[in-house]
Amino acid sequence: MTKPRKPETSAPPRKRRAKEASVAGEGGTAATFPRSVSRSAPGRGESLPPTHAASRPASATQASAPAGAIVSRRAADRLRSGYLWVYASDVLSIVAPKPEESLIAVADQRGIFLGTALSSPQSQIALRMVSREALDQAGWIELLGQRLRRAIEWRLQPLVADKGTDSCRLCFSEADELPGLVIDKYGDLVIVQLLAKGLDSPAVRRAVVDVLRSSGKIIEPAAIWERHDPRIRELEGLAAPNLEPLYAADSAQPKMATVFHLNKLKFHYDVNSGQKTGAFLDQRANYRAAKDWAWLFTPGGRTLDVCTYQGGFALHLAQVCREVTGIDASHASLEVAEKNLAANRDLLGEKQIEWVCGDAFEVLRDWSQTGKSFDVIVLDPPAFAKSKRAVEGALRGYKELNLRALKMLRPGGLLITCSCSHHVGWADLEAAVAAAAADASRRVRLLDRRGAAPDHPVVLNLPETEYLKCLVLEVE
Repeated sequence: MTKPRKPETSAPPRKRRAKEASVAGEGGTAATFPRSVSRSAPGRGESLPPTHAASRPASATQASAPAGAIVSRRAADRLRSGYLWVYASDVLSIVAPKPEESLIAVADQRGIFLGTALSSPQSQIALRMVSREALDQAGWIELLGQRLRRAIEWRLQPLVADKGTDSCRLCFSEADELPGLVIDKYGDLVIVQLLAKGLDSPAVRRAVVDVLRSSGKIIEPAAIWERHDPRIRELEGLAAPNLEPLYAADSAQPKMATVFHLNKLKFHYDVNSGQKTGAFLDQRANYRAAKDWAWLFTPGGRTLDVCTYQGGFALHLAQVCREVTGIDASHASLEVAEKNLAANRDLLGEKQIEWVCGDAFEVLRDWSQTGKSFDVIVLDPPAFAKSKRAVEGALRGYKELNLRALKMLRPGGLLITCSCSHHVGWADLEAAVAAAAADASRRVRLLDRRGAAPDHPVVLNLPETEYLKCLVLEVE
């Protein structure tokens, strides 16, 4: 006989290991942060504390909820390995900070606290990590000042030791644990770039100026100017640029132009002109290396500097080569190059130096077909790949430039070829040059593999900091 079944009842819910609080995310979704047992500030890997996890229903408005972001497992794994960026596609849920604030707590899908980040709502890089600990705005500004002082102090000793150089990068963004902050010194002028939305605040600017003004006589700026990158400004949604200096020793007539020195050569600088912050300080050590290699292999030779900009490689090579030609598509840049040449005539003597305005691809194609030849050729083009999708086309461009250069180099000549595209790795660049050498039926021997100057350090956990690549090759 079959016993009658008892009515089914739902099983009681299991006890949760930790209480949970919901934080309303964008689009009505809820991000969940487990409460921490401890009330102290969390370290990396601990649960988000009550100060960041509001015990309010998921219907709470974004404006009333504390700032916080839940990121994907992929992003969390990257952050734990030392990576500093979280892309927008990896942000699962977010409560943005108030308009006057920039910090946001970051947690993984389990609610485990990962650190504090600067928020950039409009950027593809949505979060830039600044600490593994919980930070408020005052704590972040204090930390910014400490890190900036350390970055400057680290660069002062080499700057003092190099008697022929008075300019360098004082702060290199993520490489100095200050994401989005770039500061360059050109003689007695200091240029600041804020490249992340989270830095776009009066408090950050005041902190930067205070540190720069208190860094001693070696810095002692006549003026501190902020320069904007128009492309970054659009991507990050930055405020309109301020046309006034952040600081000026002479407030009535702020200094806007100066002459700075690299490797004993003089270069003109104007706040209102030029690319990046105005010049390419990252090539400083490569300028000197190019001169040294040319002196060793082809002293007194004939040199071609392609994409010369304001004459950096050309003027350094003119010290050891009898004839130098610089090519650039920008007439304004070549005008500055001519001023730089005039400023260094006492060192260069009557060396023959000329500037050619034109597209590098067209000029090299024409010259390689008409039989022009050189002992040294430098290729320093702008970044061809500003995204991963552009890498394939960029490699075609690098191969074409190197192919034309190889066809014009005399046997035993030097090819110095550069890439500043961080999406193009060493293997990619070397493969492009090797393919060009095969097409040109030339054998190339690697003499030197170089990166940016030491004041542009590389962080191994963030490959994007290793963007500049320079190969010195002997062409047989």
